[in-house]
Formats: sequence, C-alpha cells, structure tokens
Amino acid sequence: MRSIWNGAISFGLVSIPIKLVNATENRSIAFRQIHTEDGGRIRYRKVCELEDREVSQAEIGKGYEDADGTIIPITDEDLSHLPLPTAKTIEIVAFVPADRIDPLQMDSAYYLAAGGAPAAKPYTLLREALKRSQKVAIAKYALRGRERLGMLRVVEDAIAMHGLLWPDEVRAPEGVAPDAHVTVNDKELDLADALMDTLGEIELDELHDEYREALEEVVAAKAAGEAPPQTPEPAKSGKVLDLMAALEKSVRAAKESRGEEPGEAEVRSLPQRKTARAAPKQAAGKKSTAAAKKAAAKKTASSASAKKSTAKTAQGTKKTAAKSTTAKSTAKSTAKKTAAKKTASRKRTA
Repeated sequence: MRSIWNGAISFGLVSIPIKLVNATENRSIAFRQIHTEDGGRIRYRKVCELEDREVSQAEIGKGYEDADGTIIPITDEDLSHLPLPTAKTIEIVAFVPADRIDPLQMDSAYYLAAGGAPAAKPYTLLREALKRSQKVAIAKYALRGRERLGMLRVVEDAIAMHGLLWPDEVRAPEGVAPDAHVTVNDKELDLADALMDTLGEIELDELHDEYREALEEVVAAKAAGEAPPQTPEPAKSGKVLDLMAALEKSVRAAKESRGEEPGEAEVRSLPQRKTARAAPKQAAGKKSTAAAKKAAAKKTASSASAKKSTAKTAQGTKKTAAKSTTAKSTAKSTAKKTAAKKTASRKRTA
C-alpha cells in the first residue's frame, strides 16, 4: 500500500518512525459527465482569470483569500515552518477507554506502518501496551493543511488510527427528536425486544453492496447492447396503523425468514387518545353499555323466576308423591284391620 504521509509517533520520549496508509477504499462506481447529444466528455479546465488561459498543474499553488478579497500566496515552505509539534509527528496526549469516544467523531481510518527495521521494537512495544491496557491512544497530528485529532488502536498485529472530529465540530441533535410527548408501554417494549431477539446477530462480512452489484449489471447490459434488467416489484403490504400489530407482524415475518414456526400472535389495539370529537361516540358507548346492563339484568331476573317456578314445581311434585305414599300406607293398614276383624268373628262363630 502506498503511503500518504511520513512522520513519527511521539510516545513520551520514545519516537517511532511510521508511514501513514489508507485503511479503507472507495468501491463506488463513478460516472463521467457527458454531452447527451453526442456523448462527448464534459471537462473542467483550470483557467487563470487574469490571463484568460488554461494553466498546467505545475503552475498552480495555494492562496488565502482575505476578507477584502486580497489573495495571500502560501507556499509549501511557509507551511513547513508551522509552529506546531504535530507538523510531522503524531503526538500521543492521553490513553482512555474506547467507550469514551463518541462514534459521531469517527472519521477516516488509516494504518500506521513501521518505518524501517529500527521502528520495529518501539512499534511492537506500543502495540502490546495498548493491548494489555485495553485502552486507545488519543493523539494530535497535522495532515492536509490542518491539525487533526486521532485515535490509535490495535487491529490484529497492526496499529490503526481513526481521524476524529474535534468535539466542537459535532452538532447537537437539536430539533431532531419528536416534539410530541409520546409514551411507550411495556407490551410494546416486549414486542420490540422479541423482534430484536428474532432478528438476532449477523456476521458483518456477509453484508455487501447490492446497489453496486445491480448497477454493474445495468452497465454490463448496456455495454452488450441488451435491455437493462427489470426492477422487481416490491411486495405489496397493507398500511398498518396499529403499532402493536406492526410489531407482531414483523416478529412473525422474521421467524418465517429464519425457517421457524411463526406461531399465533395476538393483536391488541393501542388505546385511543380522548379527544373532543370522540366525546359523542363515548357517550353513545356509555348508553349502549347501560342498555346492555339492563338487558343482562332482565335476563338474570327471568332466569331467577324460572328457577323459582322450577323449584315450586319440584316441591309440588314431592308433596303429591308424599300424599300418594301416605294414602297407600293408610289403605294397607285399613285392609289389615278389616281382615283381622273377619278372622276374629269366624273364630267366635265356631
């Protein structure tokens, strides 16, 4: 990898010669501006406005425009005399835990390569010290005409540096959060947690730029004189106005995508806010509720009377049965008495 900056890491009294190389690369597909009528390239030419002619790169330098429009030329020699210790040095100023760094400050990433054999020992010392402390180094350095802030950390067996924005360059999120006061209940949070658990984790190496791949297909088709591939129609889905229903549907879809049994999800509607327009509907609801209560009371009363009549009928049946039983027993005793009298009279006659 080609180095873009040469200097040294200042680690206390230890100096480590290093080379700065880009740790990332841009793989986006670049387009050229063309004249749509004939396909000719559109180019920007660097023209001196005083001489009205195109100038070469060797004739171009730097200049600072003052408030009154005056241009003050600045040469590379002028920049080499900057009163900064970081002009050619990455100066480590502190070691802090990694979670102290706000991700919003993260900028470009670089690898720090050891600058020759003499740098191997101090380079390894710094790398192992960072590993054992489980901290990152905060440093200052100068690059492309300005002093910058950086964070050094260990990546495998190398030391990487992330350019950081200065704290005053990170904007506060004013006016970004919703203005309306919104509350989230425990049931909604539980469903959100279930969706997060269902989606689970993923290996970042499995992710790739699908847009770039699709764009390459279009370019290849046009180069071959073929029609570009058709864009697949997105799946149609109805508008989900209920947050609970949307969460439950998302959980089911995530489970199905992983080959799991989706199961049945109970959909519960969110409680509606009370508004002035909803007042008449609520009154009607109360009336219907009262009518329902009255109807239920009537049904209860009729059920009670039915039970009473059934009880009376049962009691009458029991009384009738008791009477018939008494009558039978009386008849039997009378018959016995009559038979006894007849037997006694016969004995007397004899």
